[in-house]
This record gives sequence, C-alpha cells and structure tokens, in this order.
Amino acid sequence: MIGIDLIKIDRMKRLIERFDDHGLQKFLSRSEMDLIKNHRTAAGFWAAKEACAKALGCGIGSECGFHDITLSKTAKGAPILSLSEKVVKAFYITDTSVSITHDGEYAIAVVALESSSH
Repeated sequence: MIGIDLIKIDRMKRLIERFDDHGLQKFLSRSEMDLIKNHRTAAGFWAAKEACAKALGCGIGSECGFHDITLSKTAKGAPILSLSEKVVKAFYITDTSVSITHDGEYAIAVVALESSSH
C-alpha cells in the first residue's frame, strides 16, 4: 500500500506562528517535537503522517489518528515511521517505509506499507 502527500511549507509556518507548540501538539508527540528544527521539518512530518493514513486507505480519523503514527530518525537522519499497536493489528502491518523531501515551497512524503494476509 502506498500513500503520498504534499503540503505547502508556508501553511505550516502560519500554523506555528498562530498556535506555537499547541499547533504542533495536535499532530506530533513530544519526542517528534524535539526533532523539529523549523517549519520545513514540521511540514515534512505532517506530509508523512498524511501519506501514511492514505496508504492505509482510511485517512486521518478514528481508525488512525495523527498520534497513531510516530516519526523518528536514524543516526544518519533518515526518517523512520512507526505505527501504534492498534493500527498494526487493525491493518495487519508488517513493515513501513517513508521518504520525505522538500522542494521550494513544498514538503512531500511517500509512505509504503506492507501487510500480511488477513
């Protein structure tokens, strides 16, 4: 299953300017917020979470919320995507892969999910 999302970076900049950390807390955990360097990074994390929900085929909602998707980084700075136990069990997820990129005014993320037969 594959999902993709695109966000205009300025949209995230405005969210942070208006709501500060409270805006980020709506979709990021404390550990994720510690990884945010600026509004460009935050936009990439938003896109990754949206792309993941699209790959699941449900979007962000009751089946999979923003806090069911967690991003971290490898020692080399590559993003890692983890899912809550609830989502793993509901969608039979066996593996995740994420790529985040920024180009000009946009942040883009692609997520690939593997699931076992259910």
